[in-house]
Amino acid sequence: MLAPQDSNPSGRRRPRLATDTMAEGAEQQLRTKVRRLGAWQVAGDLPASFRYAAQGLIYGFASQRNFRIHVVMGAVVFALGLWLQLPTAQLAVLVLTVAAVLVLELLNTATEAVVDLAIGRRFHPLARIAKDCAAAAVLVAALSSIVIAALLLVPPLLARLSG
Repeated sequence: MLAPQDSNPSGRRRPRLATDTMAEGAEQQLRTKVRRLGAWQVAGDLPASFRYAAQGLIYGFASQRNFRIHVVMGAVVFALGLWLQLPTAQLAVLVLTVAAVLVLELLNTATEAVVDLAIGRRFHPLARIAKDCAAAAVLVAALSSIVIAALLLVPPLLARLSG
């Protein structure tokens, strides 16, 4: 894409390309390093990244009732799978299923926080859609995880209880 004409030292004009503008922007970013403070601070090292992630988990567990319910139910399901001596592959499916529900619950929490930050206490139909869709994603995952747990746990549970 052509940008406005620039002149060079020889006096001849050449078309300015969009890549020139992008390169200048990248140089500008390299030249100016902005220290970000508070919530905008970027993790400088790997341990800091893990600390921020742990803070998110702690916040989710402390503030979200449904997250706590999912954690407890996931632990119960996993313990039941161990007690039933499920094969490793089936235990892995249970772990992945529970992890998917927990991840979606955290994303739902993050979505709600960002929407609240963006619009405050005002009502907006798009905010409602964003929140409802994020909650629906958790619901679909939770219902699917119940079906998967039933398929994997009920047959060996019935066999153990009847025999």
